[in-house]
Amino acid sequence: MSQPTGRRERKKAATRQKIADTAMELFLERGYDAVGIRDVAAAADVAVTTLFSHFAAKEALVFERDEDFEARIAGAVTGRAPDEPLMPALRREILALVRHCTADEAAPVWRMIDGSLALRKYEESMRLRHADSLAAAIAADPALSRSTTACRTIARFVIDAFALARESADPEAAVSEIFRMIEAAWEAA
Repeated sequence: MSQPTGRRERKKAATRQKIADTAMELFLERGYDAVGIRDVAAAADVAVTTLFSHFAAKEALVFERDEDFEARIAGAVTGRAPDEPLMPALRREILALVRHCTADEAAPVWRMIDGSLALRKYEESMRLRHADSLAAAIAADPALSRSTTACRTIARFVIDAFALARESADPEAAVSEIFRMIEAAWEAA
């Protein structure tokens, strides 16, 4: 997310971050399922309605950087140099995201996600939305000229590459292996 510039926007962003940080502390301390929305709101010293004005669902508290992730993936397409091929740009961004999500400090969060059916389902729906956003970015680039189906397919492969690599014993090797297959599919399209 971009940095808010006005006082009101900064206050809203600070409140949002406080809610997310408080929720994560509670979730990691007590367990995701043991913490309710009212618990989070009380600990963050905000009204439940304030919490819901920042987060649409309890699951969204865990994935509070969802919009950043989506913007980074689409930005790998739209922000690359005019002469840079698509696949190296996407590989670089996925690798950076995988490194971030496999850092030691992220392990407890991913264990919590992996242990919750509700969070896994929410993550899956996010991945579909991220893939749609990435497909739209690819399709909008006239230099890439692939069919809608090819753009959507590659986008799903790229988003799934992140999830598969994150779960791998050797995430960086997994990104390399998966992207060899994605690059072959892109060339075949």
